Amino acid sequence: MSFDAVAQQPKLLYLLQGVAAFAAVVSLILLALHRRPFRRKAAALLLLAPALLLLTVGLLLPGLRTLALSFTDSGGDAWAGFDNYVWMVTDPRAMVALRNTLAWVVLVPLLAASVGLLYAAAVVRSRFRAFALSLLLMPMTISFVGAGVVWKFVYAYRPAEAGQIGLLNQLVVAFGGEPRQWLVHSPWNVLFLIVVMVWTQAGFAAVLLAAAIRAVPGELTEAARLDGASPRQIFWRITMPSIRPTLLVVVLAQTIGTFKAFDIVRTMTGGQFDTGVIAHEMYDQAFRYGETGRGAALAVLLFVLVTPFVAHQVRAQRRTV
Repeated sequence: MSFDAVAQQPKLLYLLQGVAAFAAVVSLILLALHRRPFRRKAAALLLLAPALLLLTVGLLLPGLRTLALSFTDSGGDAWAGFDNYVWMVTDPRAMVALRNTLAWVVLVPLLAASVGLLYAAAVVRSRFRAFALSLLLMPMTISFVGAGVVWKFVYAYRPAEAGQIGLLNQLVVAFGGEPRQWLVHSPWNVLFLIVVMVWTQAGFAAVLLAAAIRAVPGELTEAARLDGASPRQIFWRITMPSIRPTLLVVVLAQTIGTFKAFDIVRTMTGGQFDTGVIAHEMYDQAFRYGETGRGAALAVLLFVLVTPFVAHQVRAQRRTV
């Protein structure tokens, strides 16, 4: 599809107007600071003004607009009250999305952090530590769409009489089993999608946790070893308490990212077979079915669910600074 410059002129005009307005604000601030000395706090506020303007235009106003749309009908015009929020907790499809999102938020951080921790503990003292960690980190360099395409081939299904192109079904057939449609049967298909997310995120956890383990003072572990502590006791009573802040950061970051899971579901199942999550259902309702109010309500719900985790992570980072 070619780019139609004529059809896009209004949008391009708005963009140019926004850039010009932003440049004008920055120029006026710099001019004011150059001509007249300000107190430190006043100068700081002036320098922050462009960023605050961008946050207001790009985040605050759209957020308020989305909140207002969540109380409207499908067209976004007539007032609908709390109908969209009632729909979220009564409609079977929406309830499936809520249930699946809960499964993702619980399992992905737990599994990714566990795999990353075990892997980091296994390779942290190795001479090939950097190479081993890079192997697990490599999937993170792939986009979620790319990871979904890769694993869609892994889960690919063909009838028993045909040659299997999916790695998993090929292994099943090699051991005498029957090939299965892994992404069709609920609720197991949700777990198979979660595996893809864990595959992409375990490396992130392993790198951070390996650095935290190496930062544990050697005097502590050596003293525990001299006192007769076993490697398991050293790990659970010395290493784990020492890396707990890093582990908390890893889990919170994984949780926040999991709430926004969309690409993997969209690429592998399109939300079919009861695999939808809140982010994907929001997209479907707003852009596929034309239910603007319902899509906005799901966006508001997603924001409300993510906010406590973001606030907790900000507080945790402030305590470590």
